[in-house]
Amino acid sequence: MIAVLNKIDSLMESALKPLVPVLLLVSRLWVAWVFFRAGQTKIASWDSTLYLFEYEYQVPVLPWELAAYLGTAAELILPVFLVLGLLTRPAALALFVFNIVAVVSYPALWEKGFYDHQMWGVMMLATVILGPGLAAVDNFLKRRG
Repeated sequence: MIAVLNKIDSLMESALKPLVPVLLLVSRLWVAWVFFRAGQTKIASWDSTLYLFEYEYQVPVLPWELAAYLGTAAELILPVFLVLGLLTRPAALALFVFNIVAVVSYPALWEKGFYDHQMWGVMMLATVILGPGLAAVDNFLKRRG
């Protein structure tokens, strides 16, 4: 029985292994799209963004105005690195931490958006652990160096 289970597992692993780079690429692109759009929303209505950071968000440690600028910059810059697959692990780790700060800073997310933030967190953590996948500038740079 154990031999049969091992054989099934081995066959499934062999069949699914080519999909790992696709999963990593989709994860990178999805998270990049979500965070980049959030950054675009922030700069489109900067006065509202400043208001939210001053009165709604409870960002720990940082002054609200600095948090607004850094948060918006992170949402606009880090996704570009994910899309390109450039410095992918550090960018994914930075967005993973940023995601945690967003959830901690804005308790309203706990009711409606917590599931999404968990999913994005898992996608970024997978990217940090497994790397960018095949479609990444990081791989090109590794081969050249």
